[in-house]
Order: sequence, then C-alpha cells, then structure tokens
Amino acid sequence: MPAIELIGLEGLPEIDQRAELGDLIASAANEAQRNFVAGDIVVVAQKIISKAEGRLVKLDSVTPSGMAREIAARQQRDPRLVELILSESKRIVRMDSRVLITETRHGFVCANSGIDHSNIPDSDTVALLPEDADRSAQQLRSKLVELLGLPVAVIITDTFGRAWREGLVNVAIGVSGLEPLVDYRGSEDDHGHVLNATVLALADEVAAASGLIMRKSSRIPVVIARGVRYQVGDGNASALIRPKERDLFR
Repeated sequence: MPAIELIGLEGLPEIDQRAELGDLIASAANEAQRNFVAGDIVVVAQKIISKAEGRLVKLDSVTPSGMAREIAARQQRDPRLVELILSESKRIVRMDSRVLITETRHGFVCANSGIDHSNIPDSDTVALLPEDADRSAQQLRSKLVELLGLPVAVIITDTFGRAWREGLVNVAIGVSGLEPLVDYRGSEDDHGHVLNATVLALADEVAAASGLIMRKSSRIPVVIARGVRYQVGDGNASALIRPKERDLFR
C-alpha cells in the first residue's frame, strides 16, 4: 500500500552561529541509528537555519524610528520589535490594533515579517528569517549529499497563518532538490474530466505534514519525510508565492 513515513530526528544540540548543520544532522541520524535512503526529503525548521546563519538580533541593539513607535503604541508592542519588522519588510500589507501583516524582502506575506522569539534562550533576542532560504536549502542539501552519498532533497519550513482559515501550519520557505509544485492541468481524472486548475503545492504539503512532529516544544527541528513521490529538480520557494496581480488578498 502507498505510505509516507515521517521520522523526527532527535538529539540535535542547541544551535549556534558556528554550527555546521549538515554534520550535526548526519551525526544525529547515525546516533539514533536512522539510516537515510535515496529520495528522502530532509525537512528543517527555519529557526535552526537562522541560528546557524547568525540571524539573531538583540532588541537592545535596535533604535526604533518614529513610525515604529507610533505603530507600537497603537498595538501595545515593543517599538524595537516593530522596527525590526519594518526593516525586514518591503511593505505593510494589512494592519489593525493588534496584527501587522507584511510582505518580506523575500516576497512572503506573513505576520511580523516572520520574526519571532520562540525557542531562543535569551528573552531579549529574536530570530529573523534567513537572508535567502533557497540558498540555505541548497547549501545544506549539497553538504548532506556529500556526507551521505545519497540523493536527498531539502525543505526549510516556517509557521505561517493562512487567508480563509484559522490556525497556523508549516509552509516551505526554502527548497532544494525538488520541484515544489505539481501541475496536473491538462491531465484527466478517473472519470475522464480534464483538469484545468489543479496545481498542488507539494513542498507545502510536506512542510505541513512535518509540523505533526516538529512542534514548538518537541526539540525536533528536523524531520525526514520518506516515501514522498516528487519530481527531482532545481525548484525554489519563490514558485510558491502567488503573483500580486492574481492575489485577491493584496
């Protein structure tokens, strides 16, 4: 029977800027006697990527602008955090008395430019998104392929809210080694109907599935997704971003 396996990788240490994630992931898998197989997708939480790349900022190093202070007063938030949110964004998409939705420099539309302080020991420090999560995924994949001697893919995830629906899910913000979209347009369903609009976000589906294991308090920032059928390729996460002219929410 078709099946997909999700394997949480335990035993990773606290990540700092000097960490070589490829080595740590391979070592943790070896310690746990978890052997990789060809075609595995290594799903990695954005937070450890940001830590390894030094994308942590102490709030006491930030000087808020007048605009940041105005928004912070309206939303009863730390103006230093608001300044970082603004500096990491291209524009504000929506804002009310408590929510700040921005478009990041990467093109992601999300709350607070993807900045948060969960799973960081220092309460006065926050994590920014990686500068280029696709590049981060590519570098990590290259290292893992070198260490393992096997073809694997990598997806970097972050937790986003969604239009239309309540709740947060993991989505793909960085991709390497696979095509993130599966286009069924022009093919037929079981009844012979031609599909006209079916394009599946495979990378997001895998990312969301990883969230079942990769929980905030689980200390499992890496999940191996095994048995997923995907097209090997040079796809990137930007393919998952809907163009502004077709986005009814912008």
